Amino acid sequence: MRDQPGRFTGKRNSVNYPIPLRCIVFYAPDLGRTFTYYTNNFYLEAKDIALLNRFTWQVELFFKWIKQHLRVKTFWGESENAVRIQIHVAIITYCLVAIIEHDLKLGRPVIEVMRILGNSLLVKDPIKELLAPMVKAEDVNDCARYLDFKFD
Repeated sequence: MRDQPGRFTGKRNSVNYPIPLRCIVFYAPDLGRTFTYYTNNFYLEAKDIALLNRFTWQVELFFKWIKQHLRVKTFWGESENAVRIQIHVAIITYCLVAIIEHDLKLGRPVIEVMRILGNSLLVKDPIKELLAPMVKAEDVNDCARYLDFKFD
């Protein structure tokens, strides 16, 4: 929609970033939204800068999903290979737990099954027992009433 050079005029912004910038206003018809980008890149076309920012956002969403579902909060290594290995191991673990959830027909979210398994790594109980639905307190009380049993 717009591609114009300019400068920040506010006191703080003009001091922090005094060089000329490029203001790009882009309308995404599939989202029905308008986005404004400020960049110091005067070489790429406006649509390419908008596309790069969209891809950057997709990468951010991917890492947010990794943090939430694969429980990767920090990377153990700094090399590209170390990060790749850690992400691959996390994805494989997630897939294996999803297969377990599907095959055992647990009806629980994969993240909940992962939490249960992660908290019971040193327990020797069978997996089916660990993942079996817990009996609620009111169910126990209903059973006790049925059997005329009183809890102390």
